[in-house]
Amino acid sequence: MRARPIAVSALTALVATLALTACDDGGSGDKGDKKADSSASPAGSTACKADQVGQEVAASEAPAAGDTGSVSVTLTNRSGGDCTLEGFPRVDLTAGGTTWSLAPEESAKPEKLTLKPDETTAFTITYVRGPAGDATKGAAVKTVKFGLPGAGADLSFPWKYGEVALRSESEPDASVGPLQRAGD
Repeated sequence: MRARPIAVSALTALVATLALTACDDGGSGDKGDKKADSSASPAGSTACKADQVGQEVAASEAPAAGDTGSVSVTLTNRSGGDCTLEGFPRVDLTAGGTTWSLAPEESAKPEKLTLKPDETTAFTITYVRGPAGDATKGAAVKTVKFGLPGAGADLSFPWKYGEVALRSESEPDASVGPLQRAGD
């Protein structure tokens, strides 16, 4: 009979340990997937997540083929806590069934940003406008999809700024800048 109380005590301790482990997410709100980039973040700060940012898009549209334009995407931390970003967003342009990934600006140096609630960051897409109606020289882009460094989900917005010139069939004449602090 002595074996029964020990087994019950061991089982009770195991269940209690599992319950506590399941409830402890490190205070981050994430379950699992603790990434290396969040360990270097300030206390209480994690990588900014796509579903916890607001976005606003503004453009200085290229007026004619061969002109350069820019599209600025401002992101606002809506997570309720600090979050961090460092690097370049991953940006894809889609036209019909074709998708092009944009290269980062060659000379740009990203900085590590910690955004407090309601603080903003921005990145810029710079592009050369392509000729209308010539699929070999310009892409009739319909959608921009982008992902934040360290975040799994993507955000998107419609492209309304004319065709994007193509350097080659697989390379648009466009680039993406790093995430930078925006506003005051």
